[in-house]
Amino acid sequence: MNMAVYLPTEQLRPFIKTYRIIESQDELVNRVLPETSLAIAFRYKGQVNYITDYAADNFQITRNSSVIQSLPVAAISGLRTSVRLINYLKDTATIIIIFKEGGASAFFKDPLHELFGKSVTLDNFISVQKISIVEEQLAEANHNDQRIAIIEDFLLSLYNPKTDKLISNAIQKIYSTNGLIQMKTLADHSCSSQDAFEKRFRKFIGTSPKQFSSIVRMKSVISNPERQIQNFTETAFKAGYFDQSHFNKDFKRFTGLSPTDFFKSSTYW
Repeated sequence: MNMAVYLPTEQLRPFIKTYRIIESQDELVNRVLPETSLAIAFRYKGQVNYITDYAADNFQITRNSSVIQSLPVAAISGLRTSVRLINYLKDTATIIIIFKEGGASAFFKDPLHELFGKSVTLDNFISVQKISIVEEQLAEANHNDQRIAIIEDFLLSLYNPKTDKLISNAIQKIYSTNGLIQMKTLADHSCSSQDAFEKRFRKFIGTSPKQFSSIVRMKSVISNPERQIQNFTETAFKAGYFDQSHFNKDFKRFTGLSPTDFFKSSTYW
């Protein structure tokens, strides 16, 4: 698999993290961990599937033990707290738009929290005609720079910039504590009730502050160099868990593997 990462132009940089172009010459299965922002995928060559009901203990995928669901040519995915297995067939190519936290709200009016845990066809949000034009242009493009330009033109056609400073500040506080912050504390900083704050957060980010914090917390565990020590009891306590069994359960839902097996593997992004 080849993956190229591109940065957005200055105008879109406040709302878009990166663009990823994934090309697979051979069939493979990729483990995609939960992220803190929404994503759009356009497949312009080949076929991509979503695998469910796999053998969760070791991810040994077989056609008999798994459910293979074909993904649409253009899809939008909300935030989630569990791992996904994506099956790229031979000679497949996809471009993925990865938004910044809250960035998708500059392009879509619909309540983004309704996408939590889901991947749906993009035509639920955008006209089929507009999507078809983008799909045709991507299929005819000769190189990646052209494809990025097509995607940016598409995004700019939807562009309605808006930000929420209060929620942006809350996100910074969540990251600064690696997700270990009380929801009441966040609400108090916003000078609003906890209920009002959580509704505002869900509408702008696409999930509740508690679920968002849990993603940040587990991502901080995975990215921490101290994981190499393999002292997972200590890791669990540092991550705010009171017992290792609860940590192991959340970790397996997030990655699909036990901590020991996951840190032996490098096949994820």
